[in-house]
Amino acid sequence: MRKGFEGLYGMVRSQLGCDPLSGHLFLFANRSRTRLKILFWDGSGLWVCAKRLEKGRFCWPESKPGQASVAMRQEELTLLVSGIDLKQSKPRRGWLGTSRAA
Repeated sequence: MRKGFEGLYGMVRSQLGCDPLSGHLFLFANRSRTRLKILFWDGSGLWVCAKRLEKGRFCWPESKPGQASVAMRQEELTLLVSGIDLKQSKPRRGWLGTSRAA
């Protein structure tokens, strides 16, 4: 994975059809799933964060056929980056996982 700011920015625009300046996190992994990068706009500039595993691989979520991206909740991203397989984890029954508007 050799892409930096401009390369990842271009991928978000052209391949995902999203706005990199939207405030969403965009997560990318290399082919072997041993490295990942996150592209994030904080309102004043772009961040690119990277993580390389010394052992193992990230358990990447599968997308539906024809879908270029997968939406995740904050908790799912934390699990993925921590090395936990999302397929083997599930939210507790009755858990909303979203904040309620007051």
